[in-house]
Amino acid sequence: MNNTKIKKISPLVETKFVGLYDVEYKNKKGEDKHWTVASRKNREDLEKIYLENEDDRIDAVVIAALHKSKNKLVLIKQYRVPINRYIYELPAGLVDNDEDTKGTVARELKEETGLELLEISKINSRDKVYLSPGMTDESVAFVYCLCDGEISNEYLEDDEDIEAILVSKEDAKAILQGNEIIDIKSYLILQMFVNMGKELFE
Repeated sequence: MNNTKIKKISPLVETKFVGLYDVEYKNKKGEDKHWTVASRKNREDLEKIYLENEDDRIDAVVIAALHKSKNKLVLIKQYRVPINRYIYELPAGLVDNDEDTKGTVARELKEETGLELLEISKINSRDKVYLSPGMTDESVAFVYCLCDGEISNEYLEDDEDIEAILVSKEDAKAILQGNEIIDIKSYLILQMFVNMGKELFE
């Protein structure tokens, strides 16, 4: 089932962290169409992926972490410019160059929460999962892990406005039943944490 074929990629806007591209493709009826795609990758990499069927790399990690000594889920509340709000999320971050998944998880967890990675218990069963494929090709490794230590904001980057929070099962229920703004990844993990507790991380 590969009736749609990409023909050409043209950059609209390219910045340090994201680009916007016009993708010309032929649809299943043979008609020429255009789609606007946001990507973490540059034009050269996209052409290899779209036109030469090269595998795309993982852009980022999303971290579902259990604080081992307190038996609580790690969440962050972060200000996000596109929605002009603070929103509950899981710690996450971009992969640097050829950094491996464990290295990215340890670095981002420390940076956003001050906590230390103890061990990775599992990574999503597929190589990668996609966040919003109607708009972007951004893919992530979804990582479950154990961590410990004290929450701190001293490692945040200047543009990161983040509060790290440790959440019990009761707190998770309250967040889900309240009027809080939650991103879809943390919403699903909160539901799973309420139902499974620490078994989610085994």
